[in-house]
Parts: sequence; C-alpha cells; structure tokens
Amino acid sequence: MAPRPTELYRAPFPLYTVRLHPRRGLAITAGGGGAAKTGIGNGVHFLQLEQIGGRLSASLLHCHDTETRATMSMALSGDIIAAGQDHSCHILRLCVRAGGAGGGDAAAEKGPRRRKGAGPAERGDTRSGGGEVTVESLHRVRTDFSPDALQKAVRFSTDGTLLVTGGADGFLRLWEFPSMKKALEFKAHDGEIEDITLGPDNKVVTAGRDLQCRVWQRDQLVTGLQWDENLPGVPSTAYRYQACRFGAVEDDCRALRLYTVQVPHKRERRPPPCYLTKWDGGSFLPLLTRPCGSEVISCLSVSDSGTFLGLGTVTGSVAVHIAFSLQRLYYVKEAHGIVVTDVAFVPESERGRELLAGNEAALLSVAVDSRCKLHLLPARRSLPIWLLLLLCAALIVGSIVLLQLAFPGFL
Repeated sequence: MAPRPTELYRAPFPLYTVRLHPRRGLAITAGGGGAAKTGIGNGVHFLQLEQIGGRLSASLLHCHDTETRATMSMALSGDIIAAGQDHSCHILRLCVRAGGAGGGDAAAEKGPRRRKGAGPAERGDTRSGGGEVTVESLHRVRTDFSPDALQKAVRFSTDGTLLVTGGADGFLRLWEFPSMKKALEFKAHDGEIEDITLGPDNKVVTAGRDLQCRVWQRDQLVTGLQWDENLPGVPSTAYRYQACRFGAVEDDCRALRLYTVQVPHKRERRPPPCYLTKWDGGSFLPLLTRPCGSEVISCLSVSDSGTFLGLGTVTGSVAVHIAFSLQRLYYVKEAHGIVVTDVAFVPESERGRELLAGNEAALLSVAVDSRCKLHLLPARRSLPIWLLLLLCAALIVGSIVLLQLAFPGFL
C-alpha cells in the first residue's frame, strides 16, 4: 500500500478535469456546479507548481470564471485550451506575464501565500509572485446536439492543426484549427462517446457506450477492436470500453501503443474485474490483457515516455501500472472520497523534471470532492552499472567452467 497522497489544492467546486503545461509548470484544472442555482460556481483554475523545501507545492495564479458552465473535458495544445462546457467547446488562450500582479512584496515572498480570510473550502486558494495569468476567449462552437447535450471528450492532434470532439449524441466532429471550421462530422457510435484518442496519420480511436471501440481514418472505419478475442471465458456483451489512450514506446520513438480500459457493462452484486489491454498502435492487434481490480475504472492517463499508466476509479482510488507488463506498481485505496474524474502525469519535459526532483514520476488526480492530489513514484532502485557488468562476467565465466567440466575438450 502506497503512502497517502498530498493534497495540492482544494477548489470551491467539484473538479472534473486536469491538464499540465509542459513548459510553464502549470496545472490547469476545471469544473463547477453547472447551471443549478446552488451557489456553487464554475471556473478554470491555473495553479503554479514549484518545489518548496523539497516538496512539490501548488499556488493559485488565476481563476477564470465560466459563468453558468461547468467544464467537463479539456485538451491543451501549447497555450491553447479547448474546454468542453455543456453542448459547446470553448477555445481559450492563456498568457503568462512574469512578475505577477502582487507587486514587489509578493514577488519577494518565498513560496505560496494564502489569500487573507480564505475559508476551509478555499484552502488551496493561494497567490504566488511567479507570474500573472490572463485568459482570452477565442472561439465557441456547438459540439453536441442530443436532447441531454454534453461534450464528453476533446483532443488536439499532435501538430495542433486538428481538434476532435465527441459527446452524448454519438457524433465525432473534426475541426480545423485555429479557424474552428468544421471539417467532418459523422455518427461514430449508437449512444454516447466516452473517450477519444488521436494516433498516427490522424487516425482517431473512439470508445462508446454501445460496447464498441473503433478506429477511424477521417469518416472511414478502419477496424473495430476485439479486446476479448483471446479470452474465450469473457463474454463481450458483459463489458464496455471506458477509456482509450495512445502512448509512446520506451526506446523506440517510431512505435506507439494503444491502451484501453474495459469495465463491466452492468452492476452486479459481486463485481467482476475490470481489464487493461495493450494494443499494437499500427495493426491494432491486442498484445496483452490483464485484470486491474474490481473497482470500476473512471479515467486513464499515459506518461510522456509511455512507461506508466495512471488510473482513477469511481470509488476514489488511484493506481499506477507499468505499461510494459500492465502490472500494478502503486495503489491508494479511496485517495478521494468520491469518483476520480481525471488523472494526469507531470510532463517529462525539462521543466517537468525539475518539478519531479528525483522522483521517477508524479501523477495528479482530481475528483468530485473538489480536491487535487499528488501521487509520487520514487525512483526504483537499480543496480550500479559496474555491478551489472561484474555479474555478467561471472555468468560468462561460470558457463565456460560448466562446459569445460561437461566436455573436457571444449577449450
């Protein structure tokens, strides 16, 4: 069992999504109470991550008010944010100016400073002299047309020229960026689209509530995934795809892997296990499938290097698995008091490595309990290179000795 995670920040509303800026050391998290007149606001909050006294801390730089709209999904490309709010996608641009609005005293103050008079629900509402954030609204387009309209997923292409959205009406919509001209729309699933990921050659993988996970090249179906084809004892109708993500392959910059999460389609008194599946990113053939516990998985993230998979559950637990073997490396039961809505790894950029401070990886999780928590993976112990060479030499010598004993004329 891993140690309890650190609470980095507590928002004044439920949190539904989190993204990390690879160059600026920013965690961008969002959520809200929606249009209900409950007094719970809606917003996108920008947190500065920094090492203070050997610990990773977060301080609030800016609150962007989203009026009556809760942000349920979010994608990041450079300084551009695509935020799914109700039936629309809002395109925002952030600008960070050095020095901040706090003046000389705030800039000279070491570490974050809590806003005077902050109550318990705003415990993370802090200010920092690291810079001033402003947010500009660029576009707003409608991305879902169902009676209970909700954009559930949004992704940028790697080069930032294409934006893909999906939601409750089952339609996949592709938008040219930055013009936000609609390039394509088609019915991808019968029912809600749960998740989207973009792969090589702008292939799009979609996971739907109709128990299907499909690969598209524009509006042409490339293939439908069959995660259980090598598991004859598992009926395909008992599971649906909850999440899908492409990830890099360690030591092979030309390869990609696709990871999917399968969860039970119906609730049962004795819940069956959820499953993780690793796929070849070119042929889309399943390479490995493993059970990942009976807690229903709610979200998935892949680290930049493709080494780790982060999982959140509907019961508030958080886990990290090794991508190569799909084995669980880290687990905290009920890290949050309620469903984990999103997880994201600290980027492995130069700025990200500074924030990791010697840890192998760090995962942020957000939940409906309004908290953003930090999960650290200390560097795994490894043998020094000289000792590895010594062990190899000993194995070689030992093999030669055994061969000489078995075959006296070997040498």
